[in-house]
Amino acid sequence: MRYAYGVTSALLLAGSALTLVTGFPAGAQVAQNEQSEMRTVVPRAGAPASFADLTHQLQPAVVNISTRQRVKVQSNNPFAGTPFADLFGGGGGPQTREAQSLGSGFIISADGYVVTNNHVITADGQGQVESITVTMADGTEYPARLIGKDAASDLAVLKISGSKPFPFVKFGDSRQARVGDWVIAIGNPFGLGGTVTQGIISAVYRNTGSGSAYDRYLQTDASINRGNSGGPMFDMAGNVIGINNAIFSPTGGSVGIGFAIPAEIAAPIVEKLRAGQAIDRGYLGVRIQALSDDLAASLGLPKKRGEFIQAVEPGQAAAKAGIQAGDVVVKVDGKDVTPDQTLSFIVANTAPGKRIPVELLRNGQRITVQAVVGKRPSEEELAQQSFDPDAQQDDDSFGAPKQQQGPGVLENSLGVVAIPLTPQIARQLGVSEDTRGVVISAVSASSDAAAKGLQRGDIVLSANYTNVTSVAEFERIVRAAKADGREAVLLRIQRRGQPPIYTPVRIR
Repeated sequence: MRYAYGVTSALLLAGSALTLVTGFPAGAQVAQNEQSEMRTVVPRAGAPASFADLTHQLQPAVVNISTRQRVKVQSNNPFAGTPFADLFGGGGGPQTREAQSLGSGFIISADGYVVTNNHVITADGQGQVESITVTMADGTEYPARLIGKDAASDLAVLKISGSKPFPFVKFGDSRQARVGDWVIAIGNPFGLGGTVTQGIISAVYRNTGSGSAYDRYLQTDASINRGNSGGPMFDMAGNVIGINNAIFSPTGGSVGIGFAIPAEIAAPIVEKLRAGQAIDRGYLGVRIQALSDDLAASLGLPKKRGEFIQAVEPGQAAAKAGIQAGDVVVKVDGKDVTPDQTLSFIVANTAPGKRIPVELLRNGQRITVQAVVGKRPSEEELAQQSFDPDAQQDDDSFGAPKQQQGPGVLENSLGVVAIPLTPQIARQLGVSEDTRGVVISAVSASSDAAAKGLQRGDIVLSANYTNVTSVAEFERIVRAAKADGREAVLLRIQRRGQPPIYTPVRIR
């Protein structure tokens, strides 16, 4: 089970109005129970009296999945490298250990194809899965072989074989799911096989902010815990409308915020994996950022729309189309870029080689470029990718002149102190001597700049898309932004050993 950790709080207010399933206030129900004549409470239409019949039909097709893995771990032998190392379990290099994992899955065909999450059957760290075992609801175990897996969508397909047809379930249409619809989840939380929980759909197409190509989930309050990964989320017709995948939790346990991969995304990928087909996805080659309130304010945009381009990978589709860092992408192939329909999702689901229009906002002007979508690299290749291969690390510490420049415009407006970028300072910061900009020498702890992570030694390359060549130029841009009524200034920041990024800083 994957986790997203955060801090949450809940407050139960005594005396709040409470309504039962009958629609009567709680007090009215109590008074009714005191009457000598007892009445039968009938649930409202749509609220099932029991989930037992539905569970009885579906549970045989839900399975537990366990793996045996061989993973490499670093030795903690305190005598590694000495003549006594062998007395305490060997040297200090990596050692192989056996590990196990537990998860859930469900059978989608009578001949034994099983769907689960990729992370359920993938070894953590440096290792490999040696065996996969599927356990049925009646306790029967079957060895499983891996048919296909896809890290990007976190899906995998297994195959088991038996003498009789297996019970199976079918995918439903998650596009028909509505907030408030009943759902049930069946899985293997904490190794407790055949556990059934119920709840409702809390949100559809929830974006968790991970930035992945498939950051688009059904959210539910049905209890989901460690071991539920890969298990099915059913609608009241018994169709699989989601695959339980992750939870949001500050503690590691269920707090009523779970996420499932929608069937409309999962089903086509599962069919391709089952058929042994390659899964090709579109790719532009950009690093993006959601358009926050501060970022929108720094750009002078009236509302949130689109996504911001932080960097463009040389030689890829975006660079060839003329897309630049600092652009705001508002529409791709006729589809609006929104929090529910992100740039990554649209492009990943576009066939490589297709020519598509991309609408941009650049310096306040709307322009359209034509991009030929490339092929998305594997997740391993993306993890190793760098948009700035020429960046160099320098171990010298940043030593700025003690004197401060400027009359206080930057300090008063942004909470920063800036000094000129000299060739000597450029060398200390690990950038080329011909880099143009100014260096931040101090940041007020109470400023928005500090809250955004700006720090001493950061180089300001531009402000509101204008190159900053001196402290005076920096101050002029800030004054102009204040005169225009801007609430923030968009800075392009270069930090040691990292590619430049755009950061909006609020004007105080």
